[in-house]
Amino acid sequence: MLLKAGAISLLLLVASRLLGLLRESAQAAAFGATGLADLAVLMLTLPDWITGVLASGALSYVLVPAWAGRSAAQVAASQRRVARVVLGLGLALGLVAVAALMLAPQAVLGWLAPGLPASLTGLAVPGVSTDSGAAGAGMATAGLSAMSPAASGLIWSALALAPALLAALWATRLQHEGDAVGLYGANLVVNGTLVAAICFAGWMLGSSMASAPGHAGAGRADGAVLALGLGLLAAMGLRLAWQAWREGRAQVVAPLVAPLVAPVVAPLPEAPVPLPPPPAWVWAILAAGLPLALPFAARSLASAEGEGALAVFNYAWKLVELPLMLAIQLVATLAFPRVARAVAAGLDQPGTRAPVQAAFGLAFALACAACAGLLLAADVAARLLFGWGRMDPAGLAQVAEWSRIGAWSLLPQAVSAVGLTVLAAQARLRPAALWHALGLAVLLALGSLASSSAAFLMAALCAVLGMVALGVLAAMGGAVRRLLPWASMGAALAALAVVAWLAPWVTQLLPAPAWRLALAVLAALGVLAAAWAAAGPLRQTLRGRGA
Repeated sequence: MLLKAGAISLLLLVASRLLGLLRESAQAAAFGATGLADLAVLMLTLPDWITGVLASGALSYVLVPAWAGRSAAQVAASQRRVARVVLGLGLALGLVAVAALMLAPQAVLGWLAPGLPASLTGLAVPGVSTDSGAAGAGMATAGLSAMSPAASGLIWSALALAPALLAALWATRLQHEGDAVGLYGANLVVNGTLVAAICFAGWMLGSSMASAPGHAGAGRADGAVLALGLGLLAAMGLRLAWQAWREGRAQVVAPLVAPLVAPVVAPLPEAPVPLPPPPAWVWAILAAGLPLALPFAARSLASAEGEGALAVFNYAWKLVELPLMLAIQLVATLAFPRVARAVAAGLDQPGTRAPVQAAFGLAFALACAACAGLLLAADVAARLLFGWGRMDPAGLAQVAEWSRIGAWSLLPQAVSAVGLTVLAAQARLRPAALWHALGLAVLLALGSLASSSAAFLMAALCAVLGMVALGVLAAMGGAVRRLLPWASMGAALAALAVVAWLAPWVTQLLPAPAWRLALAVLAALGVLAAAWAAAGPLRQTLRGRGA
């Protein structure tokens, strides 16, 4: 197993995902479905999203194999070299972002979140007058008095880019050393700090509304943005401190200061690990980053629907993402060693194909089960997780509606997750990157249509992910027909179709949340039971430790 720490690692993974969901719940309670909620989602997720697209997956794909079997001194020397590039990239991107926000804030905000209200962007809209003095009053003490609250929030995100990129490098080192506690513990540190910052920002917002009910919206937002920005930087710093403590060696701190002290540092006795050429990095970045770009692009396009749409779309996607992360992608991760051994042994024999078939079957069955649960109880889950504080009923209804649509994306994402492990084991990630690039282009084209509502964009995202899944399967070649467990996948899909057909009547006959939630659990178990009954010879492999 890749997670060598066993049960503790799995518990930390679950805890980090649940705490991330608590962070979204805190945002919904603090800001509701408002423009400030859109801004909070954007500024708190942007640094790690950019890091994920440009660095996290690529560093893992490239450095973990390169560091295998190397000495600690060689790994440290290689880490220093990469750290200089990573820090330089983070600082450069931060400066570019600051310059863009100062010179062309309307273009930047219009691209990232076109639905932000004028009270946050400081931009005049037809028929609406804005108070430019109030728009920047709260940030005057921070030297950002000329910036709107939205631009100020993105300035904080720009400042967090360099530590976020460095944390991705340090996470790769922890992954290389098999320290799952260090990896998932870092997520707990970040989410715990941000939950505290969100709660404090919500309290500040409530206090300003109570003390000055007639004050301009931008003035109220300034204090909340400041609290969120300071919390974001604190989270980035505490994550680095946690990673350094887990590593417990001087070479971990050295990459942070290496660019400053490099001229006076003596060379290491061993040569650094030779790194792959630039083309390898390019394909690694594309293969790891483009899948993250698809939901981000859909979320930004959905913002055009109006104030609060970006936040609501984000909450709906989180309901879809939770089973994806906790079950489906975990299956693909845990199955990867056996999939790699099967690929190395050749996939022409039934015995070697069994682990791959089991991984496909289990991931697809879990996806169908999660989809069935969301179809029956998305509104109950939305109410439990996001129905607090300032979240209004209309926003909750949209979260439920959009998450029901997005639930269907779990099926192609399950197929892609396992298919990518096969392609990675074959060192053939280029086709996957190209299919994701095509999917992103299609999604952007669909988003440019005048009728592109948020619900339409969620459906378009499902369709694009389906196209990508078919492309990943096609890239696997003719062997894919023998690698898919058609019987178990068909049984799971048939059971899901029955649940989808009954769902409208169930929601009317059982309005009580407790009954709906119980029925959703039973439906999910029924889907899994149908897949298990049809698994046949694969049951022995599914009982094994690898899949």
